[in-house]
Amino acid sequence: MKALVLAGGMGTRLRPLTHSMPKQLVPLANKPVLCHALEDIARAGVTDVGIIVGDWHKEIEEAVGDGGRFGLRITYLPQEAPFGLAHCVLVAREFLADDDFLMYLGDNVFADGVHALADAFRRDRPAAQVAVTAVDSPQEYGVAVTAPDGRVLGLQEKPREPRSDLAVTGAYFFTPEIHDAIARIRPSTRGEWEITDAIQALIDRGGEVRAVRLSDWWKDTGRVEDILDCNQLLLDHVTTSVRGSVDAASTVLGPVVVEPGARIIRSHLRGPLIIGAGCVIEDSYVGPYSAVGANCALTDAGISHSIMLQDATVTDVNGIHRSVIGRSARVGAPVNGTGRHRLVVGDHTELEVVA
Repeated sequence: MKALVLAGGMGTRLRPLTHSMPKQLVPLANKPVLCHALEDIARAGVTDVGIIVGDWHKEIEEAVGDGGRFGLRITYLPQEAPFGLAHCVLVAREFLADDDFLMYLGDNVFADGVHALADAFRRDRPAAQVAVTAVDSPQEYGVAVTAPDGRVLGLQEKPREPRSDLAVTGAYFFTPEIHDAIARIRPSTRGEWEITDAIQALIDRGGEVRAVRLSDWWKDTGRVEDILDCNQLLLDHVTTSVRGSVDAASTVLGPVVVEPGARIIRSHLRGPLIIGAGCVIEDSYVGPYSAVGANCALTDAGISHSIMLQDATVTDVNGIHRSVIGRSARVGAPVNGTGRHRLVVGDHTELEVVA
């Protein structure tokens, strides 16, 4: 079985962050979301991976390389524009050949990974298998209508009146039958080749499509709120590892990761959190569910439930909460403020917070 990872989207819902980086490289717990996906695929026993790339192909190729550090063989597959999930399969047709494959959306994160889903597909080998989970707002998703035995009877794409609360998540498994199904569909009204239409075409011709329910959380990290929530869920699993320096005037509570070269000076860390390599945290507070990227600096500052990307700086600003601060951004205050601040700061930005 091969894997097809989709990493060509523009990430418009994550601007301003995605003005200067692809959404698949936004870090969660100090690791790009795409790298979480590739590690997951490797754990599922798949080694041959094609990655669909678009305008950000150079940045993604630089971050991922040939896949060797993940135990994978990576092939990059350029897509001229994001014309839909089924179009990605068309682009990858030569790479996929006649193999079964896992299609994995590169901005999705699965708590339990996809290895159990892959095992179920290998065992039963339906024409297609989708991973589903119950959601509160099914009208915002593609949803699966299923029989009691897990067979998929039909699919609806963001229906106004959903017939099910089972959202189709970002892990699909296919046999080569999907290629004939895609050849029978046409672009939807929004101009995209919809994978839900192709799966429905399989069902209409008598193909077996199965739904497997996830046993734990799943996140599509397409919005700032989703990124912060997913970062929190991942940090819940960190264990204390202090390889940088923490001086005697500092306090550390809860599970805390301090990477090599980081220095904690007269500061308070309350985990779960992670401090990246080369950071300097001085006279500051870093609270729960914070991920501070490499070479960041906090001075007389306070942050919690937030993400700082590499080389960002915060000075004289406290109460930063549920915020995302971009690479090399500088946040400072000429006057010390009080209360909480929610920030989404793009790369290389300078921001002053005034009381």
